[in-house]
Amino acid sequence: MSRRLALPYAFWMALFVVAPLVIVLFYALTTEAGGFGLENFIKLQVYVPVFLRSLWLAFIATVLCLLIGYPAAYILSRETPSVQNSAILLMMLPMWMNFLLRTYAWMSILEDQGLINNLLRSLRLPALNMINTQGAVVLGMVYNYLPFMILPIFTIIQKIPPSMTEAAQDLGANSRRVFRRVVFPLSLPGVLSGVTMVFVPSVSTFVISKLLGGGKQLLLGDLIEMQFLGGAYNLHLGSMISIVMMLIVLAGIQIMNRFGSREEVALP
Repeated sequence: MSRRLALPYAFWMALFVVAPLVIVLFYALTTEAGGFGLENFIKLQVYVPVFLRSLWLAFIATVLCLLIGYPAAYILSRETPSVQNSAILLMMLPMWMNFLLRTYAWMSILEDQGLINNLLRSLRLPALNMINTQGAVVLGMVYNYLPFMILPIFTIIQKIPPSMTEAAQDLGANSRRVFRRVVFPLSLPGVLSGVTMVFVPSVSTFVISKLLGGGKQLLLGDLIEMQFLGGAYNLHLGSMISIVMMLIVLAGIQIMNRFGSREEVALP
């Protein structure tokens, strides 16, 4: 009976998950002439700089989100429930706005005649070239994906029983040692979850790089869009890029999961 109840779900997964992946794989392994081969994979050598740039910028954005998000989550976990609820609400409010509109807002802030440069000019300071740079792209990633780093870490830290930290303090550990030996190891599952939730969309984004990078900072998402919707229009090459990007992301997730399985300490 239970297997029959799962049939609609299995049908849905096969139709909307497995079938599209099979179609993409088919296009990736075929040429425009209809033959099978690795011709599209060989063509990817030209786009190695794009792969490296995407991974590098996604890595920087993930590290920055972790450096900002972990202290924020730790401090938030020590606040009263009313403060926590207010902070989470303020954190989620921008997420209710359209992703595209939020990125457009940063364009008006960072552009040459934007808010920051106008403020600098009013203070008789030199204007900064911020828009259409890698820094602007990373800033857009951090702004859009920072909540995905804070919330998992906050949830895990909040679940750590106070008795564990109190026991460490009773045994003579100071606050720094308690954090290093108790809080941080127990919060690693949240850290790994946050890293995954930030890195994956960062490495595949195309809206942020297009608007804040001005098309000058080509990333994997932009490259795939060019092959499917742009003037290049090569479904076979675009499919191969998508498959390779997916394999890179899956490899990264697998590495982080193995690291987490070694370091994770079960909460009581």
